[in-house]
Amino acid sequence: MVRAEAGAADARPNILWYCSDQQRYDTIRALGQRHIATPHLDALCADGVAFRRAYTQSPICTPARATFLTGRYPAAHQTHRNGNAYFPPHEKLVTKMFAEAGYDCGLVGKLHLSAAKTFEVRPDDGYRAFWWSHHPTPDAARGHDYETWLRHEKKVDPVELYAPINYFCGPGVPAELHQTTWCSEMAIRFVTEQRDGPWLLSVNPFDPHAPFDAPPEYLARVRAADLPLPLFRESDLARQQAFAQIDQQTKVAADPRIRKSIRPVAAGDHDAIASRPGDYDALEVKANYYAMIMLIDDQLARIVDALRDTGQLENTIIVYMSDHGELLGDHGLILKGCRFFEGLVRVPLILSWPGHFKRGLASDALVETIDVAPTLLAAAGLPVPDTMQGRSLLPLLTGAQDPHRHRAHVVSEYYDAMGGHADHTHGSMVCDGRYKSVVYHGHAIGELYDLARDPGEFDNLWDAPEHSELKLDRLKYHLDAMMGTISVGPPRFVNY
Repeated sequence: MVRAEAGAADARPNILWYCSDQQRYDTIRALGQRHIATPHLDALCADGVAFRRAYTQSPICTPARATFLTGRYPAAHQTHRNGNAYFPPHEKLVTKMFAEAGYDCGLVGKLHLSAAKTFEVRPDDGYRAFWWSHHPTPDAARGHDYETWLRHEKKVDPVELYAPINYFCGPGVPAELHQTTWCSEMAIRFVTEQRDGPWLLSVNPFDPHAPFDAPPEYLARVRAADLPLPLFRESDLARQQAFAQIDQQTKVAADPRIRKSIRPVAAGDHDAIASRPGDYDALEVKANYYAMIMLIDDQLARIVDALRDTGQLENTIIVYMSDHGELLGDHGLILKGCRFFEGLVRVPLILSWPGHFKRGLASDALVETIDVAPTLLAAAGLPVPDTMQGRSLLPLLTGAQDPHRHRAHVVSEYYDAMGGHADHTHGSMVCDGRYKSVVYHGHAIGELYDLARDPGEFDNLWDAPEHSELKLDRLKYHLDAMMGTISVGPPRFVNY
């Protein structure tokens, strides 16, 4: 069934909000990545606005997602960690605001606002349709909707399907049975339902999050030996040793130039990823990672084609983004944790709405993922609550203001997100586009980079005597920026 024709009683825009998991900013061909084929994301860039300097407010899933779904910083919504028992009931999701405004809201894939390994306690999220699958492997979360689809529609036993898969890096399940494909299947069903009003659909596949297990047919399209090595210098091995007490999934830096055999790891062994720092091939990991993104590219296209075929594309805002990035071998590290290198804190962010947003614009403005929620509200003509701390990107998208200026700085924060250290690691980052300061609170170490001269973040100026004045200036700037993320709390009476 198709949606009511455009021009029906409610002509507000639909919203397709596609959020991949753990995707770096430098993984789209149209934006400069020549070693990956992303024709459909390239087309989205041509049809809309791509932000090349978009930053996540946390390098870990739950606080990152809580931020862009509330439009509030971690210091305000207080959802700092993965594995929380529940999402704070006093925080209101933007999807709930859309539902209250008459939007039909749906979710496919992850939500991850609280612990989600076996099941997830849903907040008052506003989703009418809720096809949940946190991660695809049938190791703990039994009976999730992707598993149900495999069993009852594809007539495949999920346990048998995933049994031979290496839970770290290697060929995964065929594309037709992949969780990313399932996401598109469910999304197409939702967007083609008959309805009179507008809809909002959150599509949240697990990929390209580790394990690195692209479908074999996609993995065959990427030759590892042809890929460039990650950002690395010999000095990285020594300097990362100073961060041994800072939480990070990769415990010890490894030289990504050394090609190594990747040993099989049993499905369900979640600790295997974190314990493999010296036993991975950085180029094989990168090839698999790119192949997963190529699958996402094709599967996103299926949803866009469904919108076009049903006459909805012209009245649909499409958002493509990720919650945070992936280290992918840079500086000898993979996965994520309390680090703030560009590959981990910069993400893709593309917005398209034919006839309303600029076309083919690549913006260099500093933006944050916290800005997405108020942008969508404003674009739909809905009020943006005073409690939202994000800043709408609508003026940039429509050409009402300079598309290359938005924020003076961006911030990102990690606070006991994975629970990997007894001291509850707390780190924060502030970047004004040139200088990036990183403070590891409670520790003597820190980082200071001049990105104009050192885009690879190899030369840490933190302890350099000749940069002591710069460090002092940046620390003052850092403190002011982080204090600016705190919520003012309840409204004040005018006459108090």
